[in-house]
Amino acid sequence: MIVTDVTAVRAILTEARTLAILGAHPSRVRAGFYVPEYLQEQGYRVLPVNPKLVGQTLWGEPVRATLAELDAPVDIVDVFRRRDHLAAHVPDILAMSPRPRVIWLQLGVRNDPVARELSDAGFDVVQDRCTLADHRHLGVGRAR
Repeated sequence: MIVTDVTAVRAILTEARTLAILGAHPSRVRAGFYVPEYLQEQGYRVLPVNPKLVGQTLWGEPVRATLAELDAPVDIVDVFRRRDHLAAHVPDILAMSPRPRVIWLQLGVRNDPVARELSDAGFDVVQDRCTLADHRHLGVGRAR
């Protein structure tokens, strides 16, 4: 399902505990760093994914090259990649086991064909929204 309803967005953020950060970045000024850092401070477990950063640690977790390498189930794959790179990640997302419930495309990232493909595969898809901004704006409490 393509998620556009604010109540559904709030429920996703309330129920989630673990997020995979696709496109994690080590620079504090990049959204791929400060958004996951905020989410971790709110009690979420954040698992960084970026093939260029393998061997590094972000938010107390080792950086993985691919989503398939994650050793824990995730609730949300939070995507910090440009829209033109999204299609290349679909096979990696589909290969995840267990599968996450939600694929979240960050603010400024919208790709309707990819969103439809993921939705048709059974994922809930959020597009063009910021997890940090929505967490604050919607009054979501700390993750447990």
